[in-house]
Amino acid sequence: MPARRWRPRPRPSAKGLRVIEAAMIWNEPNNKSHWDLAVDPDWTKFAAMTILAGQAIRAVDPVLPRVLGGMSPIDPSFVQRLAGYGVLDHVDAVAVHGFPLDWNLWKIDEWPAKVDEIRAVTSLPVWVSEVGVSTFGADEVQVFGFDRTAELLVGRVPRIHWYSLYDLPRAWEATTRHREAEGSSYYRHFAMGLLREDGTPKPSLQRFARHTPAMGLCQWFHFDDHRLDEAVEWFKRLGVTYIRTGLSWADWLRPGAEAWFDRMMRALEPFATTVTFCFTPEAEGIEPHHTSAPRDPEAFAAFCAEMVRRYGAGGVTR
Repeated sequence: MPARRWRPRPRPSAKGLRVIEAAMIWNEPNNKSHWDLAVDPDWTKFAAMTILAGQAIRAVDPVLPRVLGGMSPIDPSFVQRLAGYGVLDHVDAVAVHGFPLDWNLWKIDEWPAKVDEIRAVTSLPVWVSEVGVSTFGADEVQVFGFDRTAELLVGRVPRIHWYSLYDLPRAWEATTRHREAEGSSYYRHFAMGLLREDGTPKPSLQRFARHTPAMGLCQWFHFDDHRLDEAVEWFKRLGVTYIRTGLSWADWLRPGAEAWFDRMMRALEPFATTVTFCFTPEAEGIEPHHTSAPRDPEAFAAFCAEMVRRYGAGGVTR
């Protein structure tokens, strides 16, 4: 079916910051590390939550693009299932994530076909909101993977968020439920950056700079992340104009959350930012962990609306 065209939304000048370019609802909902399929095996709870969130976002901002959280694996049957539930009537784009050299069971050259599989089942624009290659085995693997990814995707989709700027610090945990039980797959999470944990560049960094502003970055920031200001400087130095990050519902309930969220969003004001709303607070989940469907999906929708109200047009003040 013909693809719906997508254009970046104009960013009006105002005393408040227009930080949010698009609102993404959840992250990798068809991946067991990010959505508890034991609680919601057929995604009916996810569908109901997403519809409410899409409606709540639209009630606050009538034109802000709403993006279905990047699926991983790339699965057209998942899109068709959600379409049957009515979810696609409440989003404006569909996102995919792909890591063929690290986690997926397909070759990197299949990227165009993977995008076309999703286009075949929806007229919504298809974003690549995470794509990356780790240096787990060798820096040269990432160099090859980046060059080939850019060749295959630049000009084919409206948004490409390379994952990521930084390696994940070894002292932290990757946001995945099964951790070390995943074997080497878990440890690849720590080597996805263009910069090492200590901030030194990897060989792929200069390759990335050749493809901005056509390519953007996905960088998740942890609560009170010490890398924020340095990351912003790197975004500018690399010529990045658009990024993707997350605003965690679980973090919003922590002490000091308002100050941290405001600080992060002020720092990201120079960029067109896609914010991903996800991660269930333990007290709000059917099960007490971040991947659980919420007991009250309207509570998640209210969080999404509050973030759009706060960081959309006329939002957080300088």
